[in-house]
Amino acid sequence: MELILYGSALVLLLISYSKDKEKTKKALSKAWKSFENIMPQFLGIIFIIGLTLAILKPEVISSIIGESSGIFGVLFASVVGAITMMPTFVAFPTADMLLKSGAGYPQVAALVSTLTLVGVVTFALEAKYIGKKAAFYRNFVAFLFSFIAAVIIGNVLGGGR
Repeated sequence: MELILYGSALVLLLISYSKDKEKTKKALSKAWKSFENIMPQFLGIIFIIGLTLAILKPEVISSIIGESSGIFGVLFASVVGAITMMPTFVAFPTADMLLKSGAGYPQVAALVSTLTLVGVVTFALEAKYIGKKAAFYRNFVAFLFSFIAAVIIGNVLGGGR
């Protein structure tokens, strides 16, 4: 699958380059600058998560957010995700690492959905632009959605483990 995506990207890049070399060079330069800005943050978060996973045994992770942790694990993962600020591009590799360390599918689904949709840390900034009431309701509905996502993912993928 990755080969298809990378191959498609390369073909499209070559098409772009053949149509307008300067625009393509400019786009690649902007992409590289974005990559340079994101990389320190990405590496820092991956380092912290890797260190945490190295310290915590899979049994501990499994007991806190494993399949057997049930609704407590989903609630715990939702709260952690809601108060943690993590870029989306880091949330998915984190989810993969947690799953490989014994976390359950519903718990990880709740974590990822709250990580990406709920912003306790950014609430004040959001409220400034859309109002406190709207920011509260948006975050509240997103928090509730994390439970819906956990149930759906648990039913779809949970049985496959």
